Amino acid sequence: MAAGDGIAALFEECGAVVVRREPGSSPPLPAMLAAIREAGSEVAVLPNDEGVRAVAVAASEIAREDGVVVSVLPTKATVQGLAALAVHDPLRRFDDDVVAMTDAAGHTRYGHLTVADRQAFTSAGMCTPGDVLGMIDGDVAVIGGSLTEVAALIVDRMVAGGGELVTLVTGAGAPVRLAASVEERLAATRPDVEVVVYDGEQGGYPLLIGVE
Repeated sequence: MAAGDGIAALFEECGAVVVRREPGSSPPLPAMLAAIREAGSEVAVLPNDEGVRAVAVAASEIAREDGVVVSVLPTKATVQGLAALAVHDPLRRFDDDVVAMTDAAGHTRYGHLTVADRQAFTSAGMCTPGDVLGMIDGDVAVIGGSLTEVAALIVDRMVAGGGELVTLVTGAGAPVRLAASVEERLAATRPDVEVVVYDGEQGGYPLLIGVE
């Protein structure tokens, strides 16, 4: 599942059959089922969002009735899907490949930035419209006034627990130097960490963050 043109292109380059969706929405069941059938006789499904998993499971159950071997991986974010695809090996036994992909996804912490559109109480305190929210593993961890400021704080927290690779996926309309500012900060504070940047073109989320 992909919620941006850039993200879709990345997945397709890895050989995946992509189902497009809008951020915050689930794709139609028929589209999911058609993609599973197109992918082959042994298929790993990457929901890349907790809200999409139910549709993925439903489509997989229908496909199994047609004899397709399907495994729905527990990818909760785009960056986990990228990590899973990075270790995918089409020459490996399917079950072993699913284990490797699941392990890669599970060792990837995920975060993202978004902008509040209403007043609400979060796990990091009260936010108001226009506040930048920094999310880690699905929970609001930081509330701030600028994307650059919150991105730095979120990445600092995520790498504090360890990590060798930081993946940054910029969204549609993200400030030009948003990812570069994070790269520069990490170069100064954690020069041992490798950073990769992709243009995901997703809406709603100026920056997606993965730490492996």
